[in-house]
Amino acid sequence: MASIKGTLEDAGDTIADTAKAAGRKLKAGAEQATDWVKDKANVGDGKGASAVKPHMDVIASCGMKIGTVDHPEGDTLKLTRSGSPDGQHHFIPMSWIDHVDTHVHLKKNSVESMQGWKADAASCSSCA
Repeated sequence: MASIKGTLEDAGDTIADTAKAAGRKLKAGAEQATDWVKDKANVGDGKGASAVKPHMDVIASCGMKIGTVDHPEGDTLKLTRSGSPDGQHHFIPMSWIDHVDTHVHLKKNSVESMQGWKADAASCSSCA
């Protein structure tokens, strides 16, 4: 009877250790998945839209500067008049941001960006 009890205790310990190891792997995988989603959604760690600051250059995917950030406004970026080729404010959706470092880098090239930007934040929601 004592040997059955010992065997069951050993089996229970093995199951508990296996469950703990699986839990640690799940936690690590969940943290990696969270980091990936934050990176793709451009939020969180200073690489995405939350890192946008006034006066940053806005660079299209082709490398051309298309403007300067005036300020974030809702789900859009308002660009300065002084950095605009026509002297007007323009708005682009945050969803166009690829990443942010010392500049705001867009997923779209300069032609697509300038053709798609809007004159006000409200109409910009349709340009995403």
